[in-house]
Amino acid sequence: MEMFHKEYIVDKTKIGFIKFIFEAYEGVAVATTLDPKTGHIVFAIAPDRIETARTIIEELKKDFMFDEI
Repeated sequence: MEMFHKEYIVDKTKIGFIKFIFEAYEGVAVATTLDPKTGHIVFAIAPDRIETARTIIEELKKDFMFDEI
C-alpha cells in the first residue's frame, strides 16, 4: 500500500504524546521523529485514512504548536 507523507514541526515536548495518540488510532498513521531537537516529525498516512488523520491533527493544533512544513 502506498502511503501519503506529511511533515510537521511540533512542540518537541509533545512528540511522545503525538505518537501515543496515533498508535491509539490503529491504522491511521505512523509518526516518525526526524529531528527531536526541533520537533520535526513525519506521518505516513494510509490513503483511505487521510481525513481521519487531518481531523486528529486539527484537534491537536488547538492545544500546542503543530505546523505543516
